Amino acid sequence: MAIRSVRRYEFIALSLCVVIVIWGLVSSRPSAAEPNAQKPTVVLVHGAWADTSSWNGEIQILEGDGYTVRAIANPLENLTTDSEYVADFLETIDGPIVLVGHSYGGSVITNAAEGNPNVKALVYVDAAAPDVGETNGSLSGADSVLKHKPDDRLFDKLPYPGAPAGAMDLYLKRDVFVANFGNDLPADVATRLWATQRAASTAAFDTPSRYAAWKTIPSWYFISTGDQIITPTSERAMAARAHSTVTEFDGGSHLTLVSHPDAVSAVILDAARSVQIPNGTP
Repeated sequence: MAIRSVRRYEFIALSLCVVIVIWGLVSSRPSAAEPNAQKPTVVLVHGAWADTSSWNGEIQILEGDGYTVRAIANPLENLTTDSEYVADFLETIDGPIVLVGHSYGGSVITNAAEGNPNVKALVYVDAAAPDVGETNGSLSGADSVLKHKPDDRLFDKLPYPGAPAGAMDLYLKRDVFVANFGNDLPADVATRLWATQRAASTAAFDTPSRYAAWKTIPSWYFISTGDQIITPTSERAMAARAHSTVTEFDGGSHLTLVSHPDAVSAVILDAARSVQIPNGTP
């Protein structure tokens, strides 16, 4: 009887050990919600003559990979106040952030990220990345179509309430939008985007940059060789001084984010994975 009792206790003890080990393994496995909690939030900032819908393709891909994504409406009024608006939005997000800007949105993220320790990566998509004192308008490049045509052939100009002295709202003319802005898109798609474009103030392009967050935050640069608005030559120079990780896309246009969201998303994902917090990290 004593032997049987000892064996019974040994069996119970062994069973308890097995249960404890199994429980430890199960409890240490991440739940379905944990991977998302450990990933950075991706914040997308659109450029001039566009809106948040220009990121629709990227949002679908990034969300499909488990990332929380926010596309914010860029006011397109003044680089300083636009950046402050985005900076205030970033303060509402807990945890690490990958901040992405297209076109003029690149100038905005360059300023909005300053002083926010949660912004771990900057991604420039056919974008401007100004240094302190530079304007967005000065960075389009010598070969940009914006430099080769007079304003009256590029834009429809309209006054707007509360505009700074001399500032006007700019709309890209239809032929410029289709032939030079979204030149790799089907003409009917480019025409619809032209019809729904948001105006950008001249003040957005003329306001000097106050900060250059790329000097302290790692950056990635997506460059379309077919971009006629901010030229590849200009973008390569900005990427080089920022020591960015560069991806060149053969062809495309200034709206490659619309025509090839898979290629753009691949760069954003590369940046996001580089700053992803491992499970269990405080």
